[in-house]
Amino acid sequence: MDVRLTDQQALLRQSVREFAEHEIRPHVRDWDARQHFPRELLPSLGALGLMGIQVAESRGGAGLSAVEYCLCIEELARVDPSVALMVAAHNGLGTAHLAMFGTDAQCGRWLADLAQGRRLAAWALTEAGSGSDAGAMRTTATRESDGGWRLDGAKQFITHGHSADVLVVVAVTDATKGTRGMSAFVIEQGTPGLQPGRKEDKLGMRASETSEVRFDGCRVPGSHLLGREGLGFVNALQVLDAGRIGIAALAVGLAQGAYEAARAYALSRTQFGRPIARFQAIRATLVDDAVRIQTARLLTWRAAALKDAGHRTSLESSMAKLHASEAAVQVAEHGVQIHGGYGFVKDYPAEKFFRDVKLTTIGEGTSEIQRLVIARQLLAS
Repeated sequence: MDVRLTDQQALLRQSVREFAEHEIRPHVRDWDARQHFPRELLPSLGALGLMGIQVAESRGGAGLSAVEYCLCIEELARVDPSVALMVAAHNGLGTAHLAMFGTDAQCGRWLADLAQGRRLAAWALTEAGSGSDAGAMRTTATRESDGGWRLDGAKQFITHGHSADVLVVVAVTDATKGTRGMSAFVIEQGTPGLQPGRKEDKLGMRASETSEVRFDGCRVPGSHLLGREGLGFVNALQVLDAGRIGIAALAVGLAQGAYEAARAYALSRTQFGRPIARFQAIRATLVDDAVRIQTARLLTWRAAALKDAGHRTSLESSMAKLHASEAAVQVAEHGVQIHGGYGFVKDYPAEKFFRDVKLTTIGEGTSEIQRLVIARQLLAS
């Protein structure tokens, strides 16, 4: 794979970086402290094409590649991982599921508004008792006499659970068929029986909204079935293959931001009459972290390039997500250590990167699940 960026890709990266520096960085600490979800960014993000990065231009999106998607998410995460998570969850989960499996009528109704930032998407798969174990899902969708569906149950840890205008929800439609008895539905905010639940008070990514979503006799017409009946979970796994590339890119960008903060501090902090960047232990840590970041970036871009070429990427996506997230944890921890006592206070960005990074090893499949996916691919007989 040629890892050099084209002139167009370099310009894209620079445009997103300038937006993040000017429109996001001044607010990072405030949004984090207040747990403020910056929905006010949606029009600007939409104008830049960042709300429909991989949606075809004919459907109102930017029509960019998976590699270019990674560039965008990296640059946002370098400044504020919470905003990057908002963009990644909107693009890579809810909007992606609709774009991949929606009918022309469904895409015509919802996709352009989502891709242009006029509406926000959520994706509801996880439940209190079924995170990694999808077979334990309890939310049900029951067909009614008029051809519509009634949903009952609750989803947990849903990004944009309160604020989303459009939710893609996976529910059990035939309990006798296991994961082949689950289907996906599109539900609009305001539908009777749809109720946002408790908003989570999180360790990190505090400007990204996460909440419970409840369904109590929530009725939708038959036209809101997304994809074929019974293939909701199968399709969800396909969405996750691509979504994990986005989380890997987020981890890379977060690590890059943490590294740059640590490097700047090491060059400016003086001890024993010289910058601490001149001490061998600090230099070795910064070198190792730079290698970790670049390795994670190349794994992520490779998975994205394979996706662009039309290949299945279950193995490569999981490898990229596993390595990038765990490397980012190391880089963020080293950033705190290099800052010393200042790494433990909110006057410096190190502590926020450290709090934010752990979610990358959990969301869209834990590290343990990634190892299971990778093992199945490598050791299949």
